[in-house]
Amino acid sequence: MEITTQHTVGQVVARDYRSAAVFSKAGIDFCCGGNRTIDEACQQAGVAPAPLIDALKAALTTDQGTGENDYDAWPLDMLADHIEDTHHRYVESRISEITPLLQKIKTVHGDRHPELARIMDLFTEAGGELTLHMKKEELMLFPFIRRMAQAQRQGEPLPPSRFGTVANPIAMMEHDHDGEGERFRQIAALSGNYTPPSDACNTYRVTLALLQEFEADLHLHIHLENNILFPKAVQMESELSS
Repeated sequence: MEITTQHTVGQVVARDYRSAAVFSKAGIDFCCGGNRTIDEACQQAGVAPAPLIDALKAALTTDQGTGENDYDAWPLDMLADHIEDTHHRYVESRISEITPLLQKIKTVHGDRHPELARIMDLFTEAGGELTLHMKKEELMLFPFIRRMAQAQRQGEPLPPSRFGTVANPIAMMEHDHDGEGERFRQIAALSGNYTPPSDACNTYRVTLALLQEFEADLHLHIHLENNILFPKAVQMESELSS
């Protein structure tokens, strides 16, 4: 892939997820902010475009392996299944694991580290919003995407929907993603980018590590939807309508 400053961040990451690490290192949001061109993203991050593109090219010329995670090539129903089975279930399990740990370290360390109260509030908000968000996808948006994928394979017309164009629920989901991205930016800032303080106990360290892992999974989760599943669903709807 020949990369220019006019490619969007999302396009580059959708083609090869190895580029995500390069963008992250440069302080560029590749999931919620994936619709910006590289030039726009660099301007906003205060990064020179030429060295960034050189770093992207270097990262993408390394051995890619088997290509088993070439999500951009997956059928949309397969990708929707993967997001639901992998990332939705991960979020559910980690919410129930991290919440009591945060409560514990807030109780024990909260006097010396008052930021833990705000981190706890933010994560609790994220847990509630993500749970509702995922149910909307599982009950409304993903089933329609699966029906569209099946219709396209079988040469059938666009199936009916209860929400008009697929762009309507997608806009709602992307708005939710923006909110979660901002919440975790705040959590990262409050925790010193998940750095344990010198007096942190093992539970404190484990909790911060789990929060950092949660954010990394959320970035991939949102990337798969914002940069691959959603734009391809809009395109598929247009093709089936014509």
